[in-house]
Amino acid sequence: MASKGDLTSALRARRQDILTSWLRQLEQASASAKGRLSAAEVNNQATEFLTLLASTAQTQDVSGFGSEGWQPVRAFLEDLSRQRVMAGFSSDETATFIFSLKRPVFEALKQEVGTDAEKLSNEMWSATELLDKLGLHTIKAFQSSREEVIGRQQMELLELSTPVVKLWDGILALPMIGTLDSARTQIVMESLLQKIVETESQIAIIDITGVPTVDTLVAQHLLKTVTAIRLMGADCIISGVRPQIAQTIVHLGVDLQGVTTKANLADALALALKRSGISFTKH
Repeated sequence: MASKGDLTSALRARRQDILTSWLRQLEQASASAKGRLSAAEVNNQATEFLTLLASTAQTQDVSGFGSEGWQPVRAFLEDLSRQRVMAGFSSDETATFIFSLKRPVFEALKQEVGTDAEKLSNEMWSATELLDKLGLHTIKAFQSSREEVIGRQQMELLELSTPVVKLWDGILALPMIGTLDSARTQIVMESLLQKIVETESQIAIIDITGVPTVDTLVAQHLLKTVTAIRLMGADCIISGVRPQIAQTIVHLGVDLQGVTTKANLADALALALKRSGISFTKH
């Protein structure tokens, strides 16, 4: 294994040469990234990382990348990966930040070690191991950040797809569109119950016109939501129960006894107004 001093010496003594060559490599590799990251930003990131890498390698064992001493380097790469996820970079574009550093480091090692072929081979193997670990950590951090973003976006979409609408004083409506699963049921209940408290509503209409199919699980989710609404002291009406859905519910043997259902939202609203003591007359 190469000594720590040789790689550290190359990073420190030939830092500017490495940086210049690295920036050239990054510029060639990031043609598709133009407009998402300026040349000045790339320069600053590369300069900061190279300084951090050199200082860390000077005090830490290059084979102990997972140790506490390498935490600042890992944290830098995690932050860089997060930024690039938000900027729309792909995983390979992000990993290129590290892997494009290999050639400049190898060139610097050649100059630093000289003609000792065996020593140079060991030094390059040591540098390769370190840079590979840096690159793999960058990819893992990128994937983790992207999963967080996707999860957050899915949650936001779920919230947007379950809007609670105030139809009248004391009457709320929740039009459901798409498949009703456990995660969505939880958001439905939370948003609806919160709105019931905020508006002091007595009746909530859940419209399932936009729900394509109703199976046992969906029916159970609906019942859970109805139960939660009743526990809040409000009444619940389910509208949009089409003939096909009614037949499915009967076939499944789901007990909706005690739950008021209507064929469409208009009928449900008319019933809700009637229960609220509001009547209309035609002129």
